[in-house]
This record gives sequence, C-alpha cells and structure tokens, in this order.
Amino acid sequence: MLTTQEIEFLDTYGYLNLGQLLTGDEVKQVNDRIAELMWSEGENAGAELAESKYIRHPKEEGADRLADLVNKGPIFDVFYTHPRVLAGIEAVLDQEYKLSSLNYRAAKPGKGLQKLHVDWKNTVVNGTYKVCNSIWLFDDFTEYNGSTRIVPKSHKLSSLPDDVMADPLDKHPDEIRIIAPAGSVFIFNSHVWHGGTMNQTEQVRRSIHSYFCSREQPQQIDQKKYITKETSQRIGKKGRHILDV
Repeated sequence: MLTTQEIEFLDTYGYLNLGQLLTGDEVKQVNDRIAELMWSEGENAGAELAESKYIRHPKEEGADRLADLVNKGPIFDVFYTHPRVLAGIEAVLDQEYKLSSLNYRAAKPGKGLQKLHVDWKNTVVNGTYKVCNSIWLFDDFTEYNGSTRIVPKSHKLSSLPDDVMADPLDKHPDEIRIIAPAGSVFIFNSHVWHGGTMNQTEQVRRSIHSYFCSREQPQQIDQKKYITKETSQRIGKKGRHILDV
C-alpha cells in the first residue's frame, strides 16, 4: 500500500504525508461524534489517560483530550485498520506491532505549545524502532493554529532535545510544520523530534492520534482492560490482533 519512494522518504526523514484519506463528509461525522463525547464525558474527558502509568502527561492544560476511542463507536475503527496507515507503521516497526492508544487532542486557542520531544525514553539502538504514530487532521493544519512541528531526520540522532537544546520549547532551525487540509493523515516515526505549536487562532485545532508500539512493549492504554464485547465482535480477528486482545 506504500510505494518504494514513500517507504524511503519515511525512513530518511522520519515522517510521511499519506494524503487525504477521509472525505469532507467523513471528517464532519467524526467531528460531530467527538463533540458528543466531549459533552457527555465533560470533566471526565480523557480520564483513561490518567489511569495509565505509561503516559507522561495525561492532563494537558492547553488541550482538550479524549481517550479509548477504540470503544467509543465504529466510526473510529478506520484509525487503526486503514491499510495505508498500517503499511506505514510496518515500515517503521516491521510486522510485530500493536495499537498502543487511540486518542483525541485539540489544541486550545492561545495554547498547545509543546517542547520538542520523542515518544521513547532514550535514543534508538541499532535502528530498532519501538514506537510509531499517525496523526489524523480534523481541521486544516495551518501555520497559525497549532500545527505539529517535526525535525526531519532527527530519529537517527544519538541525542534528545533535552540534551542539546537550551530550551526545547524554542523553534528548531531545521523543524518543519505539518501543513495540510482536514482529512489528511501523516505517519511519523515517534523517535523523531516533534511537538505541538501555539494555536494563535480563536478555534480549537483538532486531531486524532493512532499510536503504535512494538509487540513486546506495554500499551499506553491497556486494550485488554477496556475492550468491550461489542467492539471485540465488530472488529474481527485482524482487529483483535492489532489491539492485542
């Protein structure tokens, strides 16, 4: 599902634009469902994140969060089963991977800035990557609304942002922005330096992250703990394998 050129780009630069995998109608349907969940969960939105010992920042002042979307409707199944996304994950993690978490993040107006970071505790040893993310855009990502920044090729470095930058909140001279229309999906090797930027608009900037890890690693959200009978039956054998349930 990926061309040789796409796989080479992902390996070299640490990210890949998969294009618009969702139509405008599909984007609206997901945004409507997200709004329902934000309203119904209220102050408890994203509570599953706080229950995990594998998420460093479960509560983020500058962003709205939702978690465990796997069990919050069939509309979210595509985020961890789309063939092009899985091909990108496999290009980074090989065949032995599983979904770690499926979460929603929306940078609030005037907030959302994150320091440059990686989603692993240290640098990569011998090019054996442990984590890989996909970010699904539910608003147009622009220069002004908190779009994600990435430092290309940084997944191959032997240092981390905290080690070499005076302030990882600062702009890196080599960073690029994910600028693309709603419905687009980006894969990025989670060992690449990345982070959210400041949302300078008056609207939230919405995204969903389907985050994967190598098979032997603990999941951010313990899928066995939360899986419902309805979800298990709906997603079939392949879906259960991806969730490791």
